[in-house]
Amino acid sequence: MLIYVLRGYLLAGLIAHKLIWEVLKRRSASTGAPPATRRSLRVHFVKTVKIAILLGLVLQTVLSERFPISPDATTLEIAGLAIYTLGWLTAVISRWQLQENWTDIETPGVMEEQAVVTRGLYRWIRHPIYVGDLLLLYGLELALNSWLVIGVVLLTPVVLRQAMQEEALLADRLPGYRAYCASTKRFIPFLV
Repeated sequence: MLIYVLRGYLLAGLIAHKLIWEVLKRRSASTGAPPATRRSLRVHFVKTVKIAILLGLVLQTVLSERFPISPDATTLEIAGLAIYTLGWLTAVISRWQLQENWTDIETPGVMEEQAVVTRGLYRWIRHPIYVGDLLLLYGLELALNSWLVIGVVLLTPVVLRQAMQEEALLADRLPGYRAYCASTKRFIPFLV
């Protein structure tokens, strides 16, 4: 019975995360954020990968476990649940704090009225959404007692590289971003 509650919580979190992103995306679009102007092959590929990952996570969450990490997963489930919740909160709060200064991962850019956000979690690190989403994924896989946590490990360098590419773009085009970089850490407060 407890496993169904756990899976329900994880599934509800995934759905709520996606809904919050879509609502805030539409709100930003209505307040002046530029729509994606180029529908390149890369944009379609990234969108397809994002949808495939989300659908895969939803299916994994509702299906019974296969090839579990541990036969007694209680400790993994508890740790995973805590990491998942921390990641979810970090990602959602960070996205909320960006408001109209946010752009999709597949169409990065600098908007005309964009400003450097230095409040909230952005006061401590430059990429709390990426950190939060990675924690969410690590936590989900651990809570599900899944060896797919290795897939998240393999995904991590891709996400970190994306964050560094965004930084280079923002440093070149967004006034004040270089100074912000000099005063904050990239991923872990006070460390990295």
